[in-house]
Amino acid sequence: MGATVEIDAESGFCFGVVTAIRKAEEVLDKCGTLYCLGDIVHNSDEVERLRSRGLITITHDDLARLHDVKVLLRAHGEPPSTYEIARRNNIEIIDATCPVVLKLQQRIKKTYDSDRSTQIVIYGKNGHAEVNGLVGQTNGEAIVAESVADLDKVDFARGISLYSQTTKSPQGFSHMIEEINARKNPDAPFEHFDTICRQVSGRAGSLRDFAAAHDVVLFVSGAKSSNGKVLCAECASVNPRTHQIANPGDIDPQWIENAGSIGICGATSTPRWLMEDVKAKVTEICGITPEK
Repeated sequence: MGATVEIDAESGFCFGVVTAIRKAEEVLDKCGTLYCLGDIVHNSDEVERLRSRGLITITHDDLARLHDVKVLLRAHGEPPSTYEIARRNNIEIIDATCPVVLKLQQRIKKTYDSDRSTQIVIYGKNGHAEVNGLVGQTNGEAIVAESVADLDKVDFARGISLYSQTTKSPQGFSHMIEEINARKNPDAPFEHFDTICRQVSGRAGSLRDFAAAHDVVLFVSGAKSSNGKVLCAECASVNPRTHQIANPGDIDPQWIENAGSIGICGATSTPRWLMEDVKAKVTEICGITPEK
């Protein structure tokens, strides 16, 4: 067919995920077994790879029943209650909280501790692990706003401090600021802090360029990845022949029929090795001789 196949050089794990996986592998090399609170990354293929090496994924309920073990906290971060359970149960914490998330937790806690009259609003996804950790800094009092409709829970006569989950879009955050400014009492103080990780949000522009440069785009991402949904939508906005897949088995050969160029990219939770596997499958389907 003469098609070209390219993997986006900028796709793949962000530094927070890289650090978490490196820490997990270091402990597994020494001990053979390590518990992880929640999926270490929102990619089932990578989770399975680490499970085969001895990483055991647990829930918060499991954590409360464990004693005298090592538990890794992933890049998303955790609320203070998790650390308290670990202290009580003599659990050694391997803390892989992303530095960007950790700094955000500290800022929210400082705001909460210094002024209880101010409402803390977090632009983020309800129930997301990172957001749970952020809300935990406020003793559960922060208001989570996924959309403008959630701002109905805010008292616009009182002071407001707005923060963002690190992986949300800057455009969505700006829309939240505009809406609060339009609805708040003119005398009520309003502060907003752009706490979005630019290593994540900055990928949108480069991914649009990458997607536009190819006939077909295969976006590799786990079903649980919020970041994956957002970035895949960015690709689809400029290239309607964008297909989200979890692994090579999801590829429909009809998608890449008569395609002159095929681009492979992924989320911040997508391992490079998985994109390489997708490329190998595409070259097989297209009858391309693999590069030496």
